Amino acid sequence: MSEEINKPEVQEEVSLADKTLSELSDVFKNLMDSADRMTRSKEAESIKSAFYKLLGKLRSEAGEVSDAFSDVEENFKSIYSDYKRERAEYNKEQDALKEENLEKKKAIIEELKELVDGQDDVSTSFPVFRELQDRWRATGPVPASAFRDINSTYQFNVERFYDKVKINRELRDLDFQKNLEAKEKFCEAAEKLSENENIVNAFNELQKLHEQWKEFGPVAKEFRDSIWARFQAATSVINKRYQGHFEELKGKQKENLAAKEVLCEKVEAIAAKEINSSDEWNASAKEIEAIQADWRKIGFATKKDNQKIYDRFRAACDAFYGRKREYYSQFRSEMDANVDKKMALIQQAEELKSSTEWKKTTEKFIELQKQWKEIGAVPRKKSEQLWKQFRAACDAFFAERDKNAAPENNYYANLKAKKKVIEDIQAYVLSGEAEADTEAAKKFAADFNAIGFVPFKEKDNIMAAFREAMQAKFPDFSLNERGARGRGEAKPRERSAKDILIQQYKSLQSEIETFENNIGFFSASKNSEALIKQMEAKISKAKDELHKLEEKIRKEEEGE
Repeated sequence: MSEEINKPEVQEEVSLADKTLSELSDVFKNLMDSADRMTRSKEAESIKSAFYKLLGKLRSEAGEVSDAFSDVEENFKSIYSDYKRERAEYNKEQDALKEENLEKKKAIIEELKELVDGQDDVSTSFPVFRELQDRWRATGPVPASAFRDINSTYQFNVERFYDKVKINRELRDLDFQKNLEAKEKFCEAAEKLSENENIVNAFNELQKLHEQWKEFGPVAKEFRDSIWARFQAATSVINKRYQGHFEELKGKQKENLAAKEVLCEKVEAIAAKEINSSDEWNASAKEIEAIQADWRKIGFATKKDNQKIYDRFRAACDAFYGRKREYYSQFRSEMDANVDKKMALIQQAEELKSSTEWKKTTEKFIELQKQWKEIGAVPRKKSEQLWKQFRAACDAFFAERDKNAAPENNYYANLKAKKKVIEDIQAYVLSGEAEADTEAAKKFAADFNAIGFVPFKEKDNIMAAFREAMQAKFPDFSLNERGARGRGEAKPRERSAKDILIQQYKSLQSEIETFENNIGFFSASKNSEALIKQMEAKISKAKDELHKLEEKIRKEEEGE
């Protein structure tokens, strides 16, 4: 008799998550080369599942139907097909062998019945009984559906042999003793298994001991209860550890499920949020990739939830990459349209660059440049090329216009004159008298505006430099288009010495920022080392003056 043990379903975890398609194919090849491959069907199916999950993920991320993975898939299909054919043949052979074993055991039982029913004194037939027992144990497994009935029938007739036939007591006791010794070894083996750290292996080995236990006949009546109790006690220890192991595993699987649900929520949030630029899409894609890496580090969820949570995660990822593909598809269309728009402007510029109607054509070029700035993005690999074509046409016209300028419109002389005004502004030392400084600011603005046109390509740069210089030196002075004070000319309030120092301090800070910005500009151009050194010297001198102003302001505060 043996205790029935309910073995819970176990989800085997195989470390396949970090492998590539080629590596998974190699793992399957190694399995096919092993001698025990036919007994490792679960492992084979796990490899197959991992392969096709990864294949589906890679194809989804590729964003289009691609033949990039066709070769590796065909190779895997070929290997797996060979395995399935061999496995089918193996299973067919095993099923036939089990049926054959079942017939053999039925025949042994019939012989045992005849032996029991046909003899009153079996002292002479005991060797035959022994031979039947040996044949029974040597016969291999039978179909699972017949296992319980065939063993129960065999044990019933073995007990009939011992209990109903007048057997020689000495021979019977000898047989009882051999059975007891065998079952004591089973008990020792079961007790030893309780120390095994790998409880799954220990449990599987225990099942084998239970099957072997059934193969042996009874022991003397005085030992039957005690030997079974000992074996049952060892079994109970392993069963409790085994059940505890899977309770712990279930707990861990619940934790894994909760962790995966959190990752699903993160991906779903990213997939649903509004994204309007390429940089945002790339940043979000990196977030998704990081979450996918975290997902691969988490183990299995519970069996009933594992596929569901994976499908949810996969759906969220697919939704994100689907939206990304749609965005870039639309974005590429818009950029292609922008290329066409810029090509149209380039064509117009090419047609105008030879014109000698300087004033009229200048206005047209200014309008073309305005339109150019309003056009959206174009593909990066075309952007520089288009700009160079457009800029070349513009430069060709303005260079020719400047060469043909009238004497009163010497643009380069005007540029030089405006630079001189800017230098004078930067060199001006504030008097501390509000009216005097305001008058100086007005004069600088009037002088600058009185100078004529400069070369077109320098227009924006010289105006920006003028505004920066005026803002740095005269922060309270507002420029309108003619350089006058905006919105009337309210007379500034009388300022204290501290106010004047603070204004000078802010002005100097602004100059330092301008110098530092200029260094950044110069560093992007060639042969700028000398300019950078000059600018660094100015910054150093300005910072020394800044420290002196700090001391003066502090003294003014102490005197208040």
